Amino acid sequence: MSLEVTRKENQQPTPPTGGHNGNGMALLQSMATTHRLRLNPNTEHKPESYEGLHLEFSPLLFSSLERYLPPLMLSHSRDSKLHYMRDIILRYSPEGERTRVQKQREYRQKIISHYQPLHRELYAMHATNFFAPSFLKAINENKEESFRSIMAEPTQGVFTFEMLQPHFCELLLSEVENFEKWVHETKFRIMRPNTMNKFGAVLDDFGLETMLGKLMEDFIRPISKVFFSDVGGSTLDSHHGFVVEYGINRDVELGFHVDDSEVTLNVCLGKQFSGGDLFFRGVRCDKHVNTETQSDEILDYSHVPGRAVLHRGRHRHGARATTSGHRVNLLLWCRSSVFRELRKYQKDFSSWCGECQREKKERQRVSIAATKQELLKREGKPAT
Repeated sequence: MSLEVTRKENQQPTPPTGGHNGNGMALLQSMATTHRLRLNPNTEHKPESYEGLHLEFSPLLFSSLERYLPPLMLSHSRDSKLHYMRDIILRYSPEGERTRVQKQREYRQKIISHYQPLHRELYAMHATNFFAPSFLKAINENKEESFRSIMAEPTQGVFTFEMLQPHFCELLLSEVENFEKWVHETKFRIMRPNTMNKFGAVLDDFGLETMLGKLMEDFIRPISKVFFSDVGGSTLDSHHGFVVEYGINRDVELGFHVDDSEVTLNVCLGKQFSGGDLFFRGVRCDKHVNTETQSDEILDYSHVPGRAVLHRGRHRHGARATTSGHRVNLLLWCRSSVFRELRKYQKDFSSWCGECQREKKERQRVSIAATKQELLKREGKPAT
């Protein structure tokens, strides 16, 4: 089976969100020509918190990158480390991108300053009110066996589990409806979640960014560290959170694509609907994104309100037509700036790409067969 795959991207990518301070300049200037990160993180180092600072990049990004700083930098002040990391980030962030990020910040601030939330309890993390008890228990135990005890894995790398309480789903649906009503009444032009969905809303844009950041950091990253370490699951440091809507007078289906994420969380919020199944067709790198699907990579999944699906962003998938009713899903695209940088230097074969692994096995098979023939030839025996 071969399908043309689209890369699904958000129209306004959630930026990794930085201050500037001159402390520690002597050291920084002396290292100006060698600003670089370690290849492997210092897992024993406890990074500083960068929350509460007026930054142009996400505080989580700096906390994540700190573990990759050169050993000499780790003992310096937070301001020095911040300046050092910011210099590296800006080196890879063109002026056009920085301008786009600033415009997006202004766009969000304009919405937040005018939109009045309906359910303010959603805007801060209240885990016991949001999550299913079984999910919270597994997170608190933080062990692979605990995670697996609440999960099903219907195909390799796709995990499903009960996650959200019904009341939370109802509140979030109500909040989204209230936001859309405000958009309609004020005629405010909003950005849709991505380049493929024409309906839905970016939750980060109207104040839910902090809560969703906690969701990624405290609940999704521990799971991803266990199951998706090969795609930066342990270094997730930014996100793009949104809802999509399917049904009559909304999006009906979603074409075959990959996400602009390392790890994707997809949770059905409701309401009443028929159809809309997700279909998965294997994990692929950019080189192999349009290669054929193997029989063991095929999965069709039916949504259940409150139940989550967690998978690699590069896991090819799509959504079949919602034939009746109204379906709303919460999506959280989780990203790792570290993984994205290291991926530029990856070797020939990606450990997480199904087709890369098949090519690697085939080359090994051919090499072994050629070696065997050569040995038999030297011994004067006929090749088999």
